[in-house]
Amino acid sequence: MSDSYSMEKEEIYSKVMRAGRRTYFFDVRSTKAGDYYLTITESKKFTNDDGSYHYKKHKIYLYKEDFAEFREHVGEMIDYIIKEKGEEVISERHQSDYKKEENVGGPQSAPEAGTVADEPAPSNFTDIDFDDI
Repeated sequence: MSDSYSMEKEEIYSKVMRAGRRTYFFDVRSTKAGDYYLTITESKKFTNDDGSYHYKKHKIYLYKEDFAEFREHVGEMIDYIIKEKGEEVISERHQSDYKKEENVGGPQSAPEAGTVADEPAPSNFTDIDFDDI
C-alpha cells in the first residue's frame, strides 16, 4: 500500500477505556474517500502457564450510515439491563461477600454448562480488515 494510504488509515481521534483485563479502543479513522468511520477494538490479556502473556483482539467497524441504528440498539440494551438489574455490579469478582444463587429459578437461572456467567461464550471468528469502500 502507498504511504499516503497508510497515513489516511491512522487514527484521527482516539479514546481508551480500561476495564480489568480488557481494554477498549475507540478510534476514528478515514476511508480512502476521506469520510470517517469508527473502529471499536476489545483487547483482552491472557497469561500463559509460563508467566508470559498474549492479547486477543476483536474489532468492530462502524460506518456513518449505521450510527443511528447502532446507537438506538446499544441504548435500548443498556436501558433494559439497568431497568432489570439496576446499576449495582453483582458478581464474585466485584463483591467479596457474593454468593451464587443455587438454581433458585430453575434451569434458566444457571449458566450453560461450560460457560462463565460474567463472560460471553467464546466465539470462533477471524478478525478481517476490510479495505475501505
